[in-house]
Amino acid sequence: MSNPVIFVAATTLAIGQAAPSMPPAPPAPSLPPPIVEGPGNIVLPSTMVRWMPGAVQCADGPVAADPIRRPGNTLRYTQIPAPLQPATLRFRIAADGRPLSIEPATESQLYRPDDLMPALAASRFPARARTDCSVTYTPVQTPLAEVPVADLVSYTMNPRSGRLPRIGWDRIRPAGTCADAPRPAALVRVMPDFPKVAGTPGVRDWSLIAYDTDARGKPVNVRAVDGTSNRALDAAAIRAMRASRFSGGARTGCVYPYWRAPDTLPAPPVPAGMGAPSPTCPDGRDWAKTPTLTFPEPYGRRRIEGWAVVRYDVAPWGEIGNPTVVAAEPTAEFGQQAVRILRGARLKPSAQGQSGCIDRVRFVMAPTDTPPADPDDAARFY
Repeated sequence: MSNPVIFVAATTLAIGQAAPSMPPAPPAPSLPPPIVEGPGNIVLPSTMVRWMPGAVQCADGPVAADPIRRPGNTLRYTQIPAPLQPATLRFRIAADGRPLSIEPATESQLYRPDDLMPALAASRFPARARTDCSVTYTPVQTPLAEVPVADLVSYTMNPRSGRLPRIGWDRIRPAGTCADAPRPAALVRVMPDFPKVAGTPGVRDWSLIAYDTDARGKPVNVRAVDGTSNRALDAAAIRAMRASRFSGGARTGCVYPYWRAPDTLPAPPVPAGMGAPSPTCPDGRDWAKTPTLTFPEPYGRRRIEGWAVVRYDVAPWGEIGNPTVVAAEPTAEFGQQAVRILRGARLKPSAQGQSGCIDRVRFVMAPTDTPPADPDDAARFY
C-alpha cells in the first residue's frame, strides 16, 4: 500500500463572544431603502439566506433524519435579490445511520453553499443501511426584520458573509438598559470549562445567556434563552455568567453567547483492499515538489475528517496527469480536494514515468488542545 498523504488542521476548542451593545435603531420595514450607517457608507437592504432541507427519499421509501443539519446561514446585500435555485444531494446511509458518498445530484447547479455537503455529513438517520437517497435544500431569503432570532444568533457564531447589520443585533437584544452608554465592561470574565462540556460531532453548539446586573455589577436573573439544546453547555454557561462581574451598575436586558467547537467526526474506514499498489507504479514517492497539504476549510470548521483514493499517471519529467478519484468519503469534495493537491505536486524525473499510481489521502484534524481565547479580545462587530 502506498504511503498516504496526511493533512492536519488545527481548530480552537471553544471561545465565548461578547454580544456587542449599541444605541437602538428605529425599526426597519420588510423592504427598507438603503441606510447610511456612517459618512459615505451606504448599506444596501440585506436578506438572510437559509437553506431548508426537504424530505429525504431513499430507494425503499422516505426516511426521517435524527436530525438533519442545515448549512450555516449567509447574508445577501442587494436591492433586488436574484433568486437562488434549490440544490439536491445524493447519498447512501450506512448501517449506523451515517450519510456517506454524498455528492451533488447535478453539476449544473449554479450555486450551492460550501457548507451544504458538510452539513449533511454531520446529520444522522435511523441505523439501517439504505441506498439511492436524496434530499433537496431550498434557499429561503428573508429580510432581517423577519428572520427568527435563533437564526440571527447562530449567524453571529460564524459570520462568514460579513458582520450582522444593526437591525439584526437590535432584534437579538432584549429590551432594557444594557445598551445604554457607557456600555458595561467585563471586570471579571469567567468562562465555562469547555473540555468538560460534551460536544456534538460536526456541529458547533452555542448557548445565548440573558441576564441583568445589580448595583454591584453582579449578574442576576441569569438564564439560557436560546441555543442548540446542549444542556451541559447551557448549565456551564449559566454558572460562568453568574461568576462574572461587570461595570456600569444595575442594568437590564443583557445577553452574551457562548459557543463550543464541534467534536471531531472521524472519517469512515477505508474498505479493505482499496488503494492496493499497481505493478506499474511501485510504493514510495520521490517528490521533486511535495503536495501542499491543505484541509478543506468547510470541513475544518465542522471538524469532519475524510479520505480519498486517487489514481494517476506520472510523465517521465515528473508531471502528474490523469488524476481520477477511485473513492472518497464522506463526500465527493474530499476527492476533489485530493486531486487539486496532487495536481500541484511533481515527482522527480524518471526514465519511463509511471502509470496507474494509487495513493490514499487522509484528511485528519489536529487534537483540540488549544486553550480558549479571551472573548473580550475577539473582534467585535460594532
